[in-house]
Amino acid sequence: MWYGLLELPWWGLVAVTLLMTHITIIGVTVYLHRHQAHRAMDMHPALAHFFRAWLWLTTNMSTRAWVAVHRKHHAKCETPEDPHSPQIYGLRKVLLEGAELYQASANDPETLQRYAHGTPDDWLERNIYQRLAWQGIALMAVIDLLLFGVYGIIIWAVQMLWIPLLAAGVINGLGHFWGYRNYEPQDASRNILPWGLLIGGEELHNNHHAYPSSAKLSSKRWEFDIGWLYIRLFQGLGLVVVKRTAPQPVSLPVAKPEVDRETADAVARSRLHVMASYGRRVLIPTLRREALVSDAACRRLYRRARKAVIREASLTDQRARERLQSALETSAELRVVYEFKQRLQQLWDRSITSHDALVRQLQGWCNEAEATGIRALGEFARHLRAYALARPAAQ
Repeated sequence: MWYGLLELPWWGLVAVTLLMTHITIIGVTVYLHRHQAHRAMDMHPALAHFFRAWLWLTTNMSTRAWVAVHRKHHAKCETPEDPHSPQIYGLRKVLLEGAELYQASANDPETLQRYAHGTPDDWLERNIYQRLAWQGIALMAVIDLLLFGVYGIIIWAVQMLWIPLLAAGVINGLGHFWGYRNYEPQDASRNILPWGLLIGGEELHNNHHAYPSSAKLSSKRWEFDIGWLYIRLFQGLGLVVVKRTAPQPVSLPVAKPEVDRETADAVARSRLHVMASYGRRVLIPTLRREALVSDAACRRLYRRARKAVIREASLTDQRARERLQSALETSAELRVVYEFKQRLQQLWDRSITSHDALVRQLQGWCNEAEATGIRALGEFARHLRAYALARPAAQ
């Protein structure tokens, strides 16, 4: 049996396979996703060309097509026009046929024309990476056979399955179906795991949908994004310049007596942080407090309504809405704090003509919240007036 030019032991072959698939994952998350699709950072041409060449060899995906499909996913998320939503197609189809769904959208000229702006359009892209797409993965098969012998066939097969299975299937499928949510954007995105290791940090999918233009996907202290680790490494080598990360709201030691433009700007830019904080500081404590003074039937009702109370309203089904309505009818205090949640949400759901208008409306919300006499609501209003934005560490 021919073992190839390297003649590696079995564990060496496994290590090489994991290394090569890991490079592919980093190419997808750092180059295609964060650099090209969302422009969260600038990348040195040498590093960008390396990833373009590597992805041509290992995925049969062009930068232009991948970026267009992904941008369309964000623009049309969870609608019939979303290229790969499990909420539309079903989880099974996205998990098992994610690559086919991607390819169908990538072959759509209208998708490419509308969403692929700003992607590479040089001689290499037109004449090699797009025109000779299948030749790239065929060349990779030859390289694997030469280096690893007959085992190269298995290594090549794993390389070809890695992105369709983990990215097109798991991230696009489970990432919109199962997991936990730090934020409540108007889509079903979820964090699959708090440790983004296997898929380059893309496991933190809800964080990404909350702040798509952030180069860093982790949000909580206990979350880890290995893609961000590589970005910081490339940054240290002068190969990457980070342009944007998610806003980092902080509270000043003393709340301002009135909302000013600085506070309003901080609140608006970090609005999903604000709504998540409102859930933790106001809605959940109110539910718990009401449960303590209620009978068993009401406690059961509040427990069942907990998710619907904090969930983005457009994502709740009819049964959840009925449970929520029953809970709100049972508790006057819960009804008040939920109405204030909706009013706060409406401040950025509707068009605000100027900073001054936002300042006035936010100040009015704070004044009325304090006037309710509900302790948690009043404390949150004071917390809101203390909002400011910390300068991102990466910048």
